[in-house]
Amino acid sequence: MSIKLDHHHRITAQKVFGHPLNHNIQWHDVCSLLARFGEVHETHRGNWAVTVEGDTVSFGSTRTRDLTEDQVIKVRNFLRSIGFTPEIVKAA
Repeated sequence: MSIKLDHHHRITAQKVFGHPLNHNIQWHDVCSLLARFGEVHETHRGNWAVTVEGDTVSFGSTRTRDLTEDQVIKVRNFLRSIGFTPEIVKAA
């Protein structure tokens, strides 16, 4: 996968893939990163979702400023499912 990341996207991706799990990842940063891969939109229920190649994945409630642990894991798994791995972040 060849994707260009700016400094902010790279830091957000490092937080998403970081160990131990990072607890201060903000929604607006994650949405900006996800927009590099597909269309990001808010659903009628207030959830953030991303559509990539016709498939839509919802990441749950956005009532708080930061992602929950479950949401971080879901974003991490989504990025891996489209071929975006920690190794790519290091090379970007």
